[in-house]
Amino acid sequence: MKRLLAVTAILETATGLGLLLVPSMISRVLLGATIDSPVAVTVARIAGAALFALGVGCWLARDDGHTLVVAMLFYNVIAAAILAHAAVSLALSGIGLWPAIGLHTALAGWCGGTLKWRRKRSG
Repeated sequence: MKRLLAVTAILETATGLGLLLVPSMISRVLLGATIDSPVAVTVARIAGAALFALGVGCWLARDDGHTLVVAMLFYNVIAAAILAHAAVSLALSGIGLWPAIGLHTALAGWCGGTLKWRRKRSG
């Protein structure tokens, strides 16, 4: 669990910082389109702040973060679904889109596996 939360902390904090500092570049890498409207940039920066906070939470909880792993499982499943919808239904395509879908899917699997292993071990 410690390694999962440490890896998640690094990835989410970095993505959050990217969205806070250069939201249009992150949008182009993930979705293949820039965001130019002040409203979209503001929303992207709020999302960046949320991801940054998730990363910090994961880092701080890495020694015993069962509840946080459950929350990250939900986050990763939903994030993968939203990004897959963007790729398939909205025809968005950035160089990082499918890798991000794969990464969120893998992290969801890691979260689920960690929770199952912990339950087996304690049960």
